[in-house]
Amino acid sequence: MTGRTSFSVLRSRMSPESQAQAHEKSLALKGDMALAELRRAMRLSQEELAAALNINQASVAKMEKRTDMYVGTLRRFIQAMGGELDIIARFPDRSIKIDQFGDR
Repeated sequence: MTGRTSFSVLRSRMSPESQAQAHEKSLALKGDMALAELRRAMRLSQEELAAALNINQASVAKMEKRTDMYVGTLRRFIQAMGGELDIIARFPDRSIKIDQFGDR
């Protein structure tokens, strides 16, 4: 492995401040994902998710590219991955869970 350095060695060479910044950024990135990224993080293929949703793979691809969809559609997509969807309204002084869109 000439000319290559492991990530752990590179990280150990970083200043404590840089290590802290990198850690904070990685936490922020883990919290924000597009649907396709989330599906990949859950180690699911579009085909597997399509089978769980009883739709075709092309429909999953379309859903992952959409910027707007019904709450019910998004809920089914998340549930097919084994998750649960909560709608939260965030204000400067509090956060409120909106229960109007629950399963009916």
